[in-house]
Amino acid sequence: MLMSRFMTPARWLEREIHCIHTELDPPFAVEQPAALVTPFIFNSPHSGRIYPSIFIKTAQLSPQALRMSEDLFIDKLFAPVIDKGATLMSACFPRAYLDLNRQPYELDPALFAEKLPDYANSSSLRVIGGLGTIPRLVNENEEIYAAPLPLSVGLARVERLYQPYHDTLSRLIEDTRNSFGRAFLIDCHSMPSHLGEAPGAPPYDIVLGDRFGGSCSRDLVDFAATTFSMMGYHVGLNKPYAGGHITEFYGRPADCIHALQIEINRGLYVCEKTFEIKPGFAKLKEDIAELAERLITRFSPGAQSLRTAAE
Repeated sequence: MLMSRFMTPARWLEREIHCIHTELDPPFAVEQPAALVTPFIFNSPHSGRIYPSIFIKTAQLSPQALRMSEDLFIDKLFAPVIDKGATLMSACFPRAYLDLNRQPYELDPALFAEKLPDYANSSSLRVIGGLGTIPRLVNENEEIYAAPLPLSVGLARVERLYQPYHDTLSRLIEDTRNSFGRAFLIDCHSMPSHLGEAPGAPPYDIVLGDRFGGSCSRDLVDFAATTFSMMGYHVGLNKPYAGGHITEFYGRPADCIHALQIEINRGLYVCEKTFEIKPGFAKLKEDIAELAERLITRFSPGAQSLRTAAE
């Protein structure tokens, strides 16, 4: 039985806000070492595992199905970066509920009962594909909701979760740049295991995204790619993932802010059907810790200067 069929929009909004404040407390985590010694911030916007009860009750899909878009345990894989001196930020709520790697108002007109405000971006490819700020689909073609959402509910998620998250991330980046003269944002994600260079080609283990050279120094991309390759991983660049809104929005190399997206093949460390962690999880976690240490050593103040954007 779908609760959404028996609630007024006002009641739904009331329940939504209550769940946000009581079940998502806090809605995201910022973990830092006692002393910040590096300009690196690692960010995991899609690994949240707290599904608000109002979301479960108003969705027509099972909790298992809703998890299909989750970046499974990416926050745990990258947890060692804190001991290396870096910051780790992660969302507690899931991507299927609210996608932080979108513009704030990439809203799908097919999802809401009322007309969208003029400032909404309803024509992006992500919205057309059902994957806007408030996703309409999971697992490529499964509709999350059986009935339209009140617009007030979608806006409440943006205002009470999306905006505070990005306000905090922006402040972390600015504080880091002010302290170190530069900031490096590593946006951490997972991808389905079947993706490869082309149909029939071996799947990638790692895909790095720099918005086709626009979001970070080539030095950073090359160093990360070489490090992963030396560890034995099959590495791709920008295909099929060049970086989403976070990489594009925050990456400003000319302003000494570099953003790099890392996509990790889920098949390396987790069963995609049962969500059970595989034995490969421990080795991958160790390799990510080593990657973080090498990045910090190479690009922290006192290391060799980055090439300029012109080079």
